[in-house]
Amino acid sequence: METAVTDFLRHLGLEKNASDLTVKSYREDLTQLLVFAKERLKNASPGTNQLTTRMLRAFIAWLSDQGYAKSTIARRLAAVRSWCRFLCRGGVLESNPADGLRGPRQEKNLPHFLSLAEVAQLLGAPNIADPLGKRDKAMLETLYSAGLRVSELVGLNLEDVDLSEGILTVRGKGRRERLGLLGSPAQAAITDWLSVRDGVLAGRVRNANAMFLNKNGGRLTTRSVGRMLGKYLQQLGLDPRTSPHTLRHSFATHLLNAGADIRGVQELLGHKNLTTTQIYTHITTQRLQESYHKAHPRA
Repeated sequence: METAVTDFLRHLGLEKNASDLTVKSYREDLTQLLVFAKERLKNASPGTNQLTTRMLRAFIAWLSDQGYAKSTIARRLAAVRSWCRFLCRGGVLESNPADGLRGPRQEKNLPHFLSLAEVAQLLGAPNIADPLGKRDKAMLETLYSAGLRVSELVGLNLEDVDLSEGILTVRGKGRRERLGLLGSPAQAAITDWLSVRDGVLAGRVRNANAMFLNKNGGRLTTRSVGRMLGKYLQQLGLDPRTSPHTLRHSFATHLLNAGADIRGVQELLGHKNLTTTQIYTHITTQRLQESYHKAHPRA
């Protein structure tokens, strides 16, 4: 089984062009299955012939007994299904033991987002008299203006940004490229940051291509962006649940509330399937219902 997992992860990275983060997630999910299989089968090196539907059902039940969240169990199961399909295509398995397996029923939680007023507060929080405040403002404006994932933001290079046209080249999941759009406030904030970037970090720039750098001149990490955002949330007293991804949720929600076409929003977000984007229509419908019940005299 261990060799089969290694082959699958190599296939994901080299042939499917999956991101490092995706490969890491699959490795964690399948490693947990391997540990479970070794203990259940009392075998330090179980073979793929011992990968049965019964054992996979036991694995799902064990995850539930351990108190794992439904979303985590669903992700583990998705990883196992992908791995089993790979083994079937390669002729390692004659039949797919994951066929017919059902995960826990998922709760439909609507994504958390900020109101227009809260976004305005957040974007106005960085002190632009300070060079790193200029950087923070540029990052926040870019996250919201283009609806980026935080990994996409920190992955931006200088050549990916066309300020004259207000366009970004964004590398999303699976390293798929798409165009992102920058509004005039984001363009101005990035221009402001670039005017001080080299001077502030003179002699310390270790990654000359990265758009956003840390104080040591290296490319920012996703955790650094999260810590930066947390500082401003605490300063403003905004909902601590807010994460960099919340700005992406807010971007999509505000566009749809203003009448944007869902297909256009799908393209801007880089969603492969429209069903992923449709979660935001539930938010706008919910808000419409709330307004109706508050305002309609016979509601």
